[in-house]
Amino acid sequence: MDSNTTIDQLKDLVKNFCSERDWDQFHTAKDLAIGLVTEASEVLEHFRFQSESDIKEILESPTRKEQVEDELADTLFFILRFGQRYNIDLATATARKLNKSALKYPVDKCRGLNKKYTELN
Repeated sequence: MDSNTTIDQLKDLVKNFCSERDWDQFHTAKDLAIGLVTEASEVLEHFRFQSESDIKEILESPTRKEQVEDELADTLFFILRFGQRYNIDLATATARKLNKSALKYPVDKCRGLNKKYTELN
């Protein structure tokens, strides 16, 4: 469960899974980046051209929701594997990026807006 699993524990699961299969040779930074984009696009396939009511239906269907969960898990796998292989502290990187984004998107200028920071007044 999310509430009692650490990122390090997930990285270890991914590392052990890949080690058992001798996949280090296939997991270069380039290959992991390609895998990440490929899996993220498979998440998108479930929602492309769908209305809000269609999306609600997808996420309320146990079978279809599990398909989405599988694609999200595949995407997370590549993020975790990249972090594990290249010694990236994902929690620190995420916090740092959020701090950078907070400077680009101050609450008083962007609350309720979906504009890029270059479009904010």
